[in-house]
Amino acid sequence: MKPIRLFIIALSTAFMSSCGLYKNYERPAEITTNGIYGNAESGDSLGFGDVHWKKVFTDPTLQSLIETALAQNTSMRQADLRIQEAQNNLEAAKLAFFPSVAFAPSGTLSGAVDPYNRDEYKDNMGNGPSKTYAFPLSLSWQIDCFASLRNAKKKSQVAVENMQTVKQAVQTSLIANVASMYYTLSMLDEELAIAKQTAENWKSNLNTTRLLMQAGQSNKAAVASTEANYWSICANIVTLEHTITEVEDALSLILCQTPGHIDRTALSTFQKPALCTTGFPISLLSRRPDVKQAELALSSAFYDKNIAKSAFYPSLNISATGQFTNSVSGVGIVNPGGLVLAAVASLAQPIFANGRIRAAYKNSKAEFEVATMGFQQTLLNAGSEVHTAMASIEAAESKKELISNQVRSLSDAVDATEKLMKLSSTNYLQVLTAQSSLLNAQLSEVANNYQVVANTIDLYQALGGGAQE
Repeated sequence: MKPIRLFIIALSTAFMSSCGLYKNYERPAEITTNGIYGNAESGDSLGFGDVHWKKVFTDPTLQSLIETALAQNTSMRQADLRIQEAQNNLEAAKLAFFPSVAFAPSGTLSGAVDPYNRDEYKDNMGNGPSKTYAFPLSLSWQIDCFASLRNAKKKSQVAVENMQTVKQAVQTSLIANVASMYYTLSMLDEELAIAKQTAENWKSNLNTTRLLMQAGQSNKAAVASTEANYWSICANIVTLEHTITEVEDALSLILCQTPGHIDRTALSTFQKPALCTTGFPISLLSRRPDVKQAELALSSAFYDKNIAKSAFYPSLNISATGQFTNSVSGVGIVNPGGLVLAAVASLAQPIFANGRIRAAYKNSKAEFEVATMGFQQTLLNAGSEVHTAMASIEAAESKKELISNQVRSLSDAVDATEKLMKLSSTNYLQVLTAQSSLLNAQLSEVANNYQVVANTIDLYQALGGGAQE
């Protein structure tokens, strides 16, 4: 009884020391989120990060394009298949807790045959070939005494969550890309309209300058300069039209459609969603796919560490076989056959494995530390992106009225200089300068309006794409 008692005591001690192997992942205490948004303090209320993408992008035409992309884009469909693969692996990990059963029936036909069919050898050859058969059923069961199977299952669950997060990342990126290209087309439309109107104005100025030269109030240099600017604007129109075609083709590719015209509304129709004035709760960052993936990588490293630690403890396996056969060892062939049963329980304790188990455990601890630092850095990056997007939106909004005032003032300056040129000897360079300044200001106004949209899209991504349902 003494050896049995020693065995029970040793096994009980091993169980007590392995209690940590049954713990679930918890975020390490050293992961901090203080001041993660910089000087934009986190708020207590829920805001922009909690709304569905349809409430962020309210344009019905854009919503239709996004829905088409989500339904047809191959990256989304591939993400669904990856999730299915991970779920299959999880099911396999769950089934590892149950015994594995195998059934392998076999039959044998054996005997000596005289190729010459000689009568004098028939008695020695026997009465024909012997026939044996067996119907074995084997069972093998690994008892999860030290949570190796449990941690493997937990790791598989993390893998499923990770694949779901990958799909969310694809979806968020897809929505942002479609919205960005859509409003880029709207911006290019406005720039093209401004360029065409400017070309008409310069054509009129060119005709006026030619008339003034004929009247002796201008010269060839003024005509040539005005004409050169007119052709430059015409060339810019061609460039804009080509750029629009390129963006339309790129968006068609995302939509998995053949290249063609993309319907869109004016840039001015974009309505920026109401933002949370006190900031954003830190919890909103947990929606970001990269933050999720970083913590899931940390969780996976935690379970890897537990799996590596469980290798220090003994493994208990139970196996049993049963077969119906007419070939019984030590007896020979009997008919009808008999039932043979066997059961074995084995306990294997690693003692010396050339340091492989200890090295694997040390490596798993190092990987856990690496994943911890990676998660902390990902949180810092996410907070920085949110802060940058919020500051950019604020800056673009502040510039909006200023640029609008600039455009109005330059429009008045152009009107005044054109009238003076027709009625007096005002230098054509003043008209040229005023119109060039107006064109630049108008393009800046369009670019700034687009920047508000682009920064809102950036904030949408920085907060993880909002609520998914």
